[in-house]
Amino acid sequence: MTDTKQNSTCVLIGAPIDCGKARAGCLMGPDALRTAGIATALSELGFNVEDWGNFAPDLGPEVACDNPAVHGLRETIGWATALRREGARAMEVGTPIFMGGDHAMSLGSVAGVADYAERQKRPLFLLWLDAHTDIHTLATTTSGNLHGTPVAYAMGLAGFEGFAPMPTIPGAQICYLGLRSVDASERAAVGEHGPTAIDMRAIDEYGIAAPLEAFLDQVRAANGLLHVSLDVDFLDPSIAPAVGTTVPGGATVREAHLAMEMLCDSGLMRSLDLVELNPFLDDRGRTAELMVDLTASLFGRRVFDRETTRYS
Repeated sequence: MTDTKQNSTCVLIGAPIDCGKARAGCLMGPDALRTAGIATALSELGFNVEDWGNFAPDLGPEVACDNPAVHGLRETIGWATALRREGARAMEVGTPIFMGGDHAMSLGSVAGVADYAERQKRPLFLLWLDAHTDIHTLATTTSGNLHGTPVAYAMGLAGFEGFAPMPTIPGAQICYLGLRSVDASERAAVGEHGPTAIDMRAIDEYGIAAPLEAFLDQVRAANGLLHVSLDVDFLDPSIAPAVGTTVPGGATVREAHLAMEMLCDSGLMRSLDLVELNPFLDDRGRTAELMVDLTASLFGRRVFDRETTRYS
């Protein structure tokens, strides 16, 4: 089922969150995406674009955490609260595009979309395009970086003191695509809770289309809403250097565009995260431009519509 609002309006939500990890710079991500032309690209595809600007976090509660490695907890809770509220509101208007900011942003964006899905009495599915599983809790993270926790929160796992409960998304409704950096406790959590985990070896062996289509068939059969979370480190760092969590062996330009075009063809995506863009680490804006190009593919641009990109 395709929502007519999704077909007409895109809502840009800037979330310059930079507290979910140690390396600074992601707070510049939303404005880098704007500079790279995200609004123009969507407008040229026929969408009405509403840019709601960059949001600020609420004042989060003072929360004691037993894990001394955890940092930025109060600010992260504040961001989650604000983005949850604004995300649910944006879902009533059109298709929200949450522009981060580090992946801790998704603690709020996914919760807001889940609130909307619950009101619609439709299941919410997550497609996590990422090198990492982001399935740590406040108790299990050894780095203390909360950008590694949003999937665990979405699944309703214990250990999120201070965060308001959100509608739980079962592991069976979550698909990882592009994994290649998973620690032992994350591997155990994936095995226990059952999200589909497609790593780069599987993509090398079978291609990206078959596992993605299988997941989309699952969403379609359940009449579900689909939230897509696109982390820059899903892509190989040779083509997308502007990320602080580079892992070699990521998706190629061709694989990423194919995934975006398949998502567009499905008509299932209802909301989008663009996260972990750190312009401080970029090469003449090439990563921001690639993220905008992929967004355009996701919203209907095809390969023969693209202009030649020059970096010299």
